[in-house]
Amino acid sequence: MNARTPAEVFPPGEFLREELEARGWSQQELADILDRPARLISELIAGKRAVTPETAKGLADAFGTSPDYWMNLESQYQLSKVKVPNENVARKALLYGKFPVREMLRRGWVRVSENVEVLEQRFCDFFRIANIHAEPALLHSAKKTHAVEEATPIQLAWLFRVFAMASEQKISAYSRPKLIAALEQLKALILSPEEARHVPRILAEAGVRLVFVEPLAGSKMDGACFWLDDQKPVIGMTLRFDRIDNFWFVLRHEIEHVLREDGKSEGRAIIDTDVGDSKDELLECERLANAAGADFCVQTGELENFIARVQPYFSEEKVLRFAQRINVHPGLVVGQLQRRLGRHDFLRKYQVKVRSFVVPSADADGWGSFSD
Repeated sequence: MNARTPAEVFPPGEFLREELEARGWSQQELADILDRPARLISELIAGKRAVTPETAKGLADAFGTSPDYWMNLESQYQLSKVKVPNENVARKALLYGKFPVREMLRRGWVRVSENVEVLEQRFCDFFRIANIHAEPALLHSAKKTHAVEEATPIQLAWLFRVFAMASEQKISAYSRPKLIAALEQLKALILSPEEARHVPRILAEAGVRLVFVEPLAGSKMDGACFWLDDQKPVIGMTLRFDRIDNFWFVLRHEIEHVLREDGKSEGRAIIDTDVGDSKDELLECERLANAAGADFCVQTGELENFIARVQPYFSEEKVLRFAQRINVHPGLVVGQLQRRLGRHDFLRKYQVKVRSFVVPSADADGWGSFSD
């Protein structure tokens, strides 16, 4: 017997009744053939019992059909009973596919709503788009290629959170000379971890908006730089590695982007992942920013001389004496040596934490306390 596709959707029991009539079998006779209770056949015909895989296999053997035939009849019948399609499912699926909805709701970046339409509008407001099908307008440029790359939804959400927080800051107008002068003030802070708390104030006095936002899992971001209204530089940092050397390296890296006005003329945000990576495919602006970060932590000439004098025996005592001589925290020297030597386990105990010092004095969101 060939499988049939019904013109109208009927319960499988209707087709079972036809098969019995065609063969002149009673319900009891079919029950005997299947070695199943007669009540089962009665309930199948009455539509009170669904066709299970086991029953479908038995009916297929009895009538010379396929099990899929009976399972398809059951599936079509059950689907036909759903009279009102739930359009909210498709709309929510689109929303969840486009943005990291669950994490953004958890952090309070977007307020929860049971109304899908309201929720869509709130996400549109967050990303500054006209409708859910539009793409966010804040452009972005990744550091590892010569072409513009698409940021991941997670990275984009983080970037727009920084954008929103920076937009609310009221600080002095940006001055490049003041930022250059601020570098000397920042340099004076690198000896003691707790002194990092002064960084937001010093940058604000130079007109640079600094925002710390805890990274979303999987973003792999260290920081970003972009401009508001082509006049207001913004630096966002994730502090995903809570180490003194990483903090100062990433900060100086992003400051170099500001000084060079990277991305300003194109209206692009510079998104930095794995800052300090020295692979050949880095853009020129990233190589320059890395060099500035490294030189800020430990003057390049001093480091080169130290390496030339003591390699291959970089003892703890020699590293500490070198750090004391150039007046920087030993964690900064350790960080640079780790990069040069490819030994990320080298004297890690000196890479002390700074996040607890800088976050309370800054415009920050995350680490157990999310901003409104």
